[in-house]
Amino acid sequence: CCSSVFAREGYTSICEEFGPVFIHEPDDIMFPLSSDEKKVVMHCEARGNPPPTYRWFINGTEMDSEADYRYSLIDGNLVIMNASETVDHGKYQCRAGNSFGTVLSRDALLQFAYVGAFSPKARGGVSVREGQGVVLMCTPPPHSPEIIYSWVFNEFPSFVAEDSRRFISQDTGNLYISKVQPSDVGSYICLVKNPVTNARVLSVMGEYEPKIEVHFSPSVLAPKGVTVRLECFALGNPVPTITWRKINGNIPKKARLRKSQAVLEIPNIQLEDSGIYECKAENPRGGTAFKGHLQWVRMINDTQMDSGEKLQWECKAMGRPRPTYRWLRNGLPLTSQGRLELHNGEMTIHKVQPMDSGMYQCVAENKYGSIYSNAELKILASAPIFVPNPVRVIATLGKDVLLECKPRASPKPRITWKRGDRRIQLNKRIILLRNNTLKIVNSSRADEGNYVCRAENQLGSAEMTAMLSFVLPEAMRVALSPSRVEVTVGESVVLSCRATHDTSLDVAFQWFFNQKPINFHHDGGHFESIQTVRARVRSSTVDLMIRSILLKHAGKYGCRAQTSADTVFAEAELLVRGPPGPPGVVIVEEITETTATLSWTRGLDNHSPISTYNLQARSPFSLGWQTVKTDPETVTGDMESAMAVELNPWVEYEFRVVASNAIGTGDPSAPSRGVRTKEAVPSVAPVNVSGGNGRRHELVISWEPVSEEFQNGEGFGYIVAFRANGTRGWKEKMVTSADSTMYKYRDETFPPLTPFEVKVGVYNNKGDGPFSKVVIIHSAEGEPRELPIDVRAYSISSSEIRVTWKPPNPGPGKPRRYEVSFWKDSEQEESGSKQQTVRNETSMILTGLEGNSAYLVTVKGFNSIGHGPPSAAVTAKTRKAPPTQSPNNLMWIQEGNNVSLSWDPVKAKANESDVIGYMVTRTINPSTILSLPEGGTYVIEVRALSEGGEGAVSSQLRLVTSSGEPLSTHRHMTSVITFSWTACFLCAVILFPVLN
Repeated sequence: CCSSVFAREGYTSICEEFGPVFIHEPDDIMFPLSSDEKKVVMHCEARGNPPPTYRWFINGTEMDSEADYRYSLIDGNLVIMNASETVDHGKYQCRAGNSFGTVLSRDALLQFAYVGAFSPKARGGVSVREGQGVVLMCTPPPHSPEIIYSWVFNEFPSFVAEDSRRFISQDTGNLYISKVQPSDVGSYICLVKNPVTNARVLSVMGEYEPKIEVHFSPSVLAPKGVTVRLECFALGNPVPTITWRKINGNIPKKARLRKSQAVLEIPNIQLEDSGIYECKAENPRGGTAFKGHLQWVRMINDTQMDSGEKLQWECKAMGRPRPTYRWLRNGLPLTSQGRLELHNGEMTIHKVQPMDSGMYQCVAENKYGSIYSNAELKILASAPIFVPNPVRVIATLGKDVLLECKPRASPKPRITWKRGDRRIQLNKRIILLRNNTLKIVNSSRADEGNYVCRAENQLGSAEMTAMLSFVLPEAMRVALSPSRVEVTVGESVVLSCRATHDTSLDVAFQWFFNQKPINFHHDGGHFESIQTVRARVRSSTVDLMIRSILLKHAGKYGCRAQTSADTVFAEAELLVRGPPGPPGVVIVEEITETTATLSWTRGLDNHSPISTYNLQARSPFSLGWQTVKTDPETVTGDMESAMAVELNPWVEYEFRVVASNAIGTGDPSAPSRGVRTKEAVPSVAPVNVSGGNGRRHELVISWEPVSEEFQNGEGFGYIVAFRANGTRGWKEKMVTSADSTMYKYRDETFPPLTPFEVKVGVYNNKGDGPFSKVVIIHSAEGEPRELPIDVRAYSISSSEIRVTWKPPNPGPGKPRRYEVSFWKDSEQEESGSKQQTVRNETSMILTGLEGNSAYLVTVKGFNSIGHGPPSAAVTAKTRKAPPTQSPNNLMWIQEGNNVSLSWDPVKAKANESDVIGYMVTRTINPSTILSLPEGGTYVIEVRALSEGGEGAVSSQLRLVTSSGEPLSTHRHMTSVITFSWTACFLCAVILFPVLN
């Protein structure tokens, strides 16, 4: 980027040049092996002046894009065509460089996503005593990347539901059951899913102290902004309770506990979230704990130095195992030598030289990975230069004068002052300050004239002339109006600053807000300065326009008027009325099952009295903050306490308070600490109770589970009650998993489609809750019992038979679809074929059959339970094949646009379909006349058709018609040509134009 510095003699253009800085480094890529598009793009982009060039490395070896056609560079991006796991898997780095240096990107790992098959070896059974814990090993197949684990119980899709007793580790895939119950007996199948390819693969399968079987890594490395997931699960009898805490601190409020507290999730991880986290499992027989912690890294920054100075950089990382460090300059490794010292992440360069300029990188790494910290070192080296030069200084006679000397130079120059040809002699009245400024105390007319500052270093020298002149002292006056103004948020105001001053002096104005200069570029949306010079002598005015005022704009505004001889300052006060500020700390004084008593302190009213307060709550189940009902119903502005009512029991809430006044509603208070309401009996019954299907003699009952928000306490489960329609006593079954959605009851005594009255209730440790409404659910209907009726089959071509039937008589086991079996009369049924309907259609066309052959056909219905009995076999015979003999002696006569066609009759063979006519524009005679469109070349084809199907296409006949006018008699042409035509009983003449 370029900027311009103006001086009296002209201007100098300065273009800032700098080394490469990464804008986009390559990211890890997981490429699906099953992807249709075999192209991988590794992104790399850096800014720099001059623009950087790029090179790529794989596993530390430079890639040659010209030697392998699969590689190409587009800008800085690497494109790999026909990506292969065996060749292209590995770590990639992008190197960007220009004349100032070179930087290496972080490692980017290219992996290929897949999931293999489980070992075909059968797994043995697992025996365990009731009440003990058990671990079922998944032993997943080869895969990449990490896969998602779930377990199927007995049959798909009956998945194992996780609760306080059962846990599935997403690290190992193992299923942990802390305390085995009789209901756990059965067959277990481990199911894995690749999240990239979505491919799924199935596998083929007393009291004691708790023992933690699943725990997180002792050292967890987490990039900023990701979600950290810590797992902890224990076996034990009774079932252990798992708790979490952060050593020397509080668990972040944003953290969430999942899977009955077996998983701690911390979203959007930040530096302040780092620390030591403890998982503890306890039951009445004892407890155990596991700890781990998170780490972060300190980085280095760009630095500019003068030649000869000392550089000290530190790159410090925290991690387990303890990281090691290495340093790179322009992408190449550094070692301690000469002026360069490297020690434990610290780098020192003594007496830096221009040759030390470049791009530096500190790499901190351990077995979990590496982190790069990049910085540019610039060693400045330039001869002195003054901008602007010369400088005119007008001062007030009798006051102190400051003559500045600020050259741009590196290394720092030596400064001397002279007046005329003589070096200035310093004394009590003429003083040289530390910053090389020349100070003249109690100035007089004798001090007028030119002063020269000379700057010199080893690269060169330069001089600057300061021309000093004096004016008689005359006080400048400044008035700022209005001096005090009150406005409302959103309004605008103008402050006017008027300065009276000597007409020989130029005046400069500057605006201040609360003693700090106003940045009109940064705050240009609200502030604008408008300067005018009045026609009257000795007066200048500048206005400050403040638009769309906000609360933050309230305060003291200052106007400073400055000439070379004097500086005057004036202030005005701006008061802003607006919505109230946020109330103070919100404290939860008392908590019950459904209420919370809150207190808070008043915030700022912003010059308009607070009229009401609004109480809001947030829980893991709410969509952000929600207004809650209160007691009293209206919380007035003079109150600092109220009760939130109608909360849900056993839910963790945060609360905040929002104040309102006549202007509007202000910002909310900070959230209170999280508190959980007390337990209560459940009050919400399951909904959408339904069922049906299942196996014979099964009653399947399903419902929509009650959200955790409405479970009201620990030990939540369901009570499934049912009875045969017309009976009195209810059967009740307990379902202990809060996530359950289904219950199956099996009884060999009740027939299919038996109606049951069903209701589903809820309970927790506090007692039983309500039941749902009673619904009627039928037991499984079973497979179809009746066979289809009126089955018919008839041939429609030499290779097709149409089959029709009617549904069976109504009864248990209604068919959902049908299956048609067919086989040749000369063969066994087992060697035949089967076709199924898409839905419950009652017809089907069988294709691909042999001509002139008899087939036997049966039809049977089926549903999700099984197949019904087949119908009696019916017979149908396919038609004979179409004739294969071609018609002979095809003759055509063209007269103008009319064409007459004729041929000899064809006789079919004994095993072919009989010839019953010809189709030439629908005629049964062995001749026809066609009328062709004018002006074109046309092709005539003849395709044979018969009862047995279509024959082959004839040779093509090309004809040219006239272009508008009929041919005269002497141009009539009669031609006779003989062709081989396919024998047919209907011949189709196909006509189409030839496009030139």
